[in-house]
Amino acid sequence: MIAVSVKPLFITIFTLSLVAAIVLLSPSPTFPANPFSTDSSTVRLEIWGVQRLVEWRPCKWWIQGHLNAPPTENNGYIQVDCYGGLNQMRRDFCNGVGIARLLNATLVLPKFEAAAYWNESSGFADVFDVDYFIQQMTSFAKIVKELPPELASKEPFPVDCSKRKGQFDYIESVLPPLLEHRFISITPAMSQRRDRYPLYAKAALCQACYSALRLARSLEDKAQELFKAIPKPFLSLHLRFEPDMVAYSQCEYSGLSSSSMEAIEAVRDDRKPWTGELANVWRKRGKCPLTPNETALIMQALSIPTNTSIYLAAGDGLMELDGLRSVYTNVFTKSALLDDQDFTNMHGNTKAALDYYVSINSDSYVATYFGNMDKMVAAMRAYKGLYKTLFLSRKAFSELTFRGLKGNELMEALWSAHKEDFVIGRGSALPDCFCESKL
Repeated sequence: MIAVSVKPLFITIFTLSLVAAIVLLSPSPTFPANPFSTDSSTVRLEIWGVQRLVEWRPCKWWIQGHLNAPPTENNGYIQVDCYGGLNQMRRDFCNGVGIARLLNATLVLPKFEAAAYWNESSGFADVFDVDYFIQQMTSFAKIVKELPPELASKEPFPVDCSKRKGQFDYIESVLPPLLEHRFISITPAMSQRRDRYPLYAKAALCQACYSALRLARSLEDKAQELFKAIPKPFLSLHLRFEPDMVAYSQCEYSGLSSSSMEAIEAVRDDRKPWTGELANVWRKRGKCPLTPNETALIMQALSIPTNTSIYLAAGDGLMELDGLRSVYTNVFTKSALLDDQDFTNMHGNTKAALDYYVSINSDSYVATYFGNMDKMVAAMRAYKGLYKTLFLSRKAFSELTFRGLKGNELMEALWSAHKEDFVIGRGSALPDCFCESKL
């Protein structure tokens, strides 16, 4: 018989039991979702998982009645001069509807005046459903396709409001020439005082912008075709790094390809880039467009997975796209998803309309700029209850990189800056047509 010591065996069994208990009762380890996080005690969610504090919501007060219908008699006819890109023209047109109602005038549907480099020939009816718009505006403002015979051959009297600032008032400044000439054309002031509009004028603007404007049937069919072709779920990315955009910004970039540099120089004209300390100040103010490579870096900092399907909502001529595609490999464009002939026959306005449609219906929307399209898309997404919308901060990126931050430290700082923006929900809608509510 072999003698076995009971004491050592008891100690061994006790020790193993204690270790097992510690393993079973200890909390599971946490791993940061952000691969660049240096704090292993904090789980980094994808940016869309962060809880917002407040959000603009579509209270739709303007369709709940109790507003005055347009009077039978009116003070004349107004035509809105619409210039620039599709969303700038859309903004000016919607403002024009509110102005027409404010002045008790009839609005004549506009002719789009697009930038020459687009070689544009599409008009309002090529982009929007005219009959639907007029029908939806019946109770809000008077809209006509053409002038009455007695005015049809008359040129409108031009009233330029675009440079007016501060206390500019349409009733004081625009109503007198309207009464005198009966037919005027206006370019709405960007800084107009809508806070002084009566509710019926604000209601006309809101109805025009968010309820009455829809794409023409043929264009909407094409937009739906494009939308269905994009793998779901997907993120729509409005990336602004075209030659004209970079030249306009007056910023210089190191490391660009020779073809990109040549394209920028070809459209620079007299907008020479800032140099020395002025260039640094300009960049720190967030005036320089994000490159595709910088955009990819920020999106990684926000824990947006690199296998995300991304629709590129952008104009022709984007530069340095390899900087994005080398990180985010599932990038889709309308030129690749649409039939070649269809795409070739499209004009700038109709291409922009496709981007707008896809962006307001995408699962998430990221913009590298805060231009007219971004403002319109963000507002319409809020109207539809889609809140995964974020504007990448050029200012935060430049400030952090000027401080010398790199690697994980830069990633953490970018996360914090954009998390704060997303929590507050900045710039997501127009307060004239929306209500603020806590989530």
